[in-house]
Amino acid sequence: MTDAGIRMIRQIPPEMMAQMVQEIDLPVGPLAQDRSVTIPGPAGDLPARLFDARSERGPGPVAVFFHGGGFVLGSVASHAALAAEIARQLDCPVISVEYRLAPEHPWPAAPDDAEAAARWIAANGAELGLQVTGLVLAGDSAGGTLTLVTGLALRDRPAAVPLRLLLPIYPMADAARPYPSQTRFADGYGLSTEEMVYFNAAYAADPCSPRHSALQADLAGLPPTVVATASLDPLRDGGRALAGALAAAGVPVAFHEAVGSIHGYATYRRGIPSAGRDLDAVLGLARTLLGQSAAD
Repeated sequence: MTDAGIRMIRQIPPEMMAQMVQEIDLPVGPLAQDRSVTIPGPAGDLPARLFDARSERGPGPVAVFFHGGGFVLGSVASHAALAAEIARQLDCPVISVEYRLAPEHPWPAAPDDAEAAARWIAANGAELGLQVTGLVLAGDSAGGTLTLVTGLALRDRPAAVPLRLLLPIYPMADAARPYPSQTRFADGYGLSTEEMVYFNAAYAADPCSPRHSALQADLAGLPPTVVATASLDPLRDGGRALAGALAAAGVPVAFHEAVGSIHGYATYRRGIPSAGRDLDAVLGLARTLLGQSAAD
């Protein structure tokens, strides 16, 4: 993990990246729609990709997905299979957004892009051929962090349609304080201390800002939230603390910890057989809370 190494990774063609991902994750699978779209961003257009298991639908919620990768790596292509599975299991369109990455674009470029994309999708469903009645924000790892940060922004200044659900999967919820799991699972569990040090330096976020550390914010008023963690993840304890803080703030929350699994499991379903069952459990909780939110 160096700036030079990241520059080399940037040169890998998307089709080759997709082949590499399929060594550890399942294929994208059957969909009625899988198409590229473009979203205006604060510093230029943001490429995105729309996944939908249905060719036609009436009014309903749309999920905005933010990929993981430490705010440095990852792409719509690398997380296509996860976004597609969310579309199938939640039975709603998923729009996966390419936000700007560090070190070329340090914080707050990523949260700026994520918020702008969510607001635009909420207000411009017709341009996408959708009748958007609400938003689901979802993401894994760094994308889970962006899910929380964007959820707070849209709580404080609502978008054109209401937030229905947040789905942060093993997010970094609090960079302002140390947690025991960061030491216990520092090396050998898929997300090493060395990698995290590089990601943090490249992204250069303020660890005490609620635009990076959701647990530094007042969480009251957020929509129903599903928090997913992994039991062998350095970020585990921050995720557990997040679930507790949401409940204490009166937010409807569901929690699932993938026992015996590591950070990144939702995109390792070929490599870790139990990961598929854990993702099914997480998305089952999301369906339940989303249904309750729609009923309210």
